[in-house]
Parts: sequence; structure tokens; C-alpha cells
Amino acid sequence: MHPLDNPIWKSLGTSHARFARSAGAARRFLPEVSPLAGLAEPTRAGYDALATLVEPGGAAGLFLEASAAPGPGWTVLQEIPLLQMAHAGGAIGAPAHGFLELGDADVPEMVALARLTKPGPFDARTRELGVFLGIRVDGRLAAMTGERLRVPGWTELSAVCTHPDFLGRGLAGALMSEVAARVRARGETPFLHVRADNARAIALYERLGFAPRALLRYASVRRDA
Repeated sequence: MHPLDNPIWKSLGTSHARFARSAGAARRFLPEVSPLAGLAEPTRAGYDALATLVEPGGAAGLFLEASAAPGPGWTVLQEIPLLQMAHAGGAIGAPAHGFLELGDADVPEMVALARLTKPGPFDARTRELGVFLGIRVDGRLAAMTGERLRVPGWTELSAVCTHPDFLGRGLAGALMSEVAARVRARGETPFLHVRADNARAIALYERLGFAPRALLRYASVRRDA
């Protein structure tokens, strides 16, 4: 099994265990950190275990190898093809922008930017999962990128987003280069997930040295009331 197979499950069992709620074959992040959850296997037993971690009417996000089939007691709200990409090595270009390390005081702006641009789930405590860097223009948070899932030897780049007022300036690429360089400096390999139909983003990531590794599916599932 490759280290990046089932990354949510592995992250919650290793580097991010302090953010986990676990029950047998299921693990989930604390709700205020992330809606993501992982199953040892997407079986009936796995979903039954997850049901003990999700309140009735609550939802969880899963990375799966095939379409979600949770069975009775669950509703599939959304399913999106998801491309997993890993950095293929080589030099990471030197960014030409100044960066800020984002902290607690920046969280309201970070959440607002994520809600506006929709890079993926981002909640009040997501920032605690790793380093998040931002670029401010005239005092406004123009772009940000940070770290999310971590398994031994690998760190995921996530929350890649740029405010619409600042598109076309290369901010996202610069931030990704900086975060990826920091991951590499720790002796780890950067990876990421992107919607499989987002050709523009995939082209950017390929220019930064990322290569497709696996095609997954992101499924949002709700436990029935």
C-alpha cells in the first residue's frame, strides 16, 4: 500500500491523532477543525462506526477509491472526482512575493476567503493543522495556502485560494512554491488534491512539479436523522 492511499485515515492515526475522534474502523476530525473523516475500509462496518461519530443530520467528507455506497441510514449529498497529485521532485522556484505566517487573529479573514473561493472544507480551527501563509495587498488578505493532511514523510498542500480582486498576479503559485519548499526542507514530500475537472489548477500544479498519482472521489455523506 502506498503511503498516500487512504490519507485521511492515516493522518488521523498518526500526525493528526490529537485532532481525531475515533471509533473502531472510523476516524474523523474534530468538527471545528474539519468535516473530513476516514474509514479503514468503506464497508457497512466502517459506516456503522462512523455513525457513532456523526450526530443525526450531521455530515462527513470522505476520500474514496470508488463511488460512495454507505447503505441505509446515510444520504450521499455530493460526490466529486478528485485528482491526487504528488510532487515529483526537482527544484522549486524561488517566489517573488513577501509572505505572512497566518495566525489566530487572521482566522476570520481566512474563513471568509475560503467561503468566497471554495477551495475545499475550511473551518475555524483548520489553520491548526499546519503552517498557513498569506499575502496581503493594501492590508487585505489577497491569497493563502497552507498544510492539511500529514502522514509520515508526506504533507498535503491545501486551501489554495486567491481573492477574485487579485487574480492573475501569480499569488497562488508563489504561495504554493513557498509552502512546498518548506515541506521539502523538512525532508517530506508535498502532495495535494484537486477537482479532476479543474484543468486550470491542474496545469498550474504540473508547472510547479506535481504529477497525477491517483484518481479518487470526494463524497459528502449525511447521517439520516
